[in-house]
Amino acid sequence: MPDIQDSVIISKPVDEVFSFAANMDNSTKIMENVVAIEKLTDGPIQVGSKFKETREIRGRQASSIIVFIEFIPNERYVVQSEANGLKVIYHYDFKPTVDGGTKVHFQGDIHTSGIVMKLTKPIIRKILKKEDGDHLSQLKKVLEGTSEGEETTIKD
Repeated sequence: MPDIQDSVIISKPVDEVFSFAANMDNSTKIMENVVAIEKLTDGPIQVGSKFKETREIRGRQASSIIVFIEFIPNERYVVQSEANGLKVIYHYDFKPTVDGGTKVHFQGDIHTSGIVMKLTKPIIRKILKKEDGDHLSQLKKVLEGTSEGEETTIKD
């Protein structure tokens, strides 16, 4: 079972939603705690593309390297970050809806190694849910240009 999951229906075509979501430069627009993003690899986004993401957490900045480990245009991408015995993998799936919109499903998996990280996993899960739990509704708001957007968000 995933540690975090969410789904949302966005009234925009799959190619537009996927393109915006997979562009890591847009992270600062949909994830409140992300304050900076820097591409570390050249070329288009693909498996192996790396980004340095900086978040502000309780007044302090922390950076991590995010790597694309799966990338199927307009269908799915998976990103991973790993540091100090903590590996976080975020899966995004994009499906067209019958009315020309897009259903986006997000799943976050947290993997820990070492006794300390295993013991703190419930705390880490809670922090990540708080930080990233609503980013799909933010994605919907940005793409649809609305201030609400909760009515078609599906919490799992």
